[in-house]
Amino acid sequence: MPDEYRQMTLFDFLIVEQNHNYKIKKPVRLIELFAGIGAQAKALERLGVDYEPWVVCEFDKYAIESYNAVHGTNFETSDICKLHGSDLRIADKEHFTYLLTYSFPCTDLSVAGRQAGMSKGSGTRSGLLWEVERLLNETEELPDVLLMENVKQVIGKKNKDDFDLWCDFLTNKGYRNFLQVMNAADYGVPQHRERAFMVSILGDYEYTFPKPIELTKTVEDVLIDEVDSKYYVKTDKAKQLIERLIDSGAIHETKPIIVPKGILETDAEKDDKGGEIHS
Repeated sequence: MPDEYRQMTLFDFLIVEQNHNYKIKKPVRLIELFAGIGAQAKALERLGVDYEPWVVCEFDKYAIESYNAVHGTNFETSDICKLHGSDLRIADKEHFTYLLTYSFPCTDLSVAGRQAGMSKGSGTRSGLLWEVERLLNETEELPDVLLMENVKQVIGKKNKDDFDLWCDFLTNKGYRNFLQVMNAADYGVPQHRERAFMVSILGDYEYTFPKPIELTKTVEDVLIDEVDSKYYVKTDKAKQLIERLIDSGAIHETKPIIVPKGILETDAEKDDKGGEIHS
């Protein structure tokens, strides 16, 4: 990570109320629920944290294949509903810090979805959050730190009561919760992407989220000039979307609009020169 982006992290220190600094010095055993491709593990790697992927729970076979390819691991798919507290294998806390991440599905929270909510017993995908409650109730030893990331609607008016119930549960377990909505554009990424983050720490500690930094890059700085056509999304829907953005002026023509050759081809027009990725 470039020095100019390096800020104080959870692994630098946590502050207790009497201004006594507690530093996480022990190696981290990472438990990833709803792991996806392991973006949070990659973040620890980039921060230089001494960690090992301890437990990885991911239902989607393509996501776990990507996880293994990215991290050089050999995990298999698993269903959080069939996981038990003992499967977290939390032991020897004298020598290890256990960090559990649980970025549960946003499918029923996002404004892009049906907003069916995350209530306990609702049967929604976002309601899988409560499987984490079950696991924390089942395990004899609790993780030292919990990390949640989700769309900001998780704390919106419609979901606030359920989220408050979740926070109350964690508090009763002995965690202190620290919540903040953060925008990627405030941390060096040229994209307006707001997400809710919550750090929960077992014990009487304080936590302060990193301060925003000046944005010095634009999308143009991170785009690749030449992209292999096998990565194009060549569908009628993609073609219509691009044309609609151009016609509506959403894509401003202050600079020439460069659309890679073939990207506006329909399924019927494409030849066998490139692959296709369905969204």
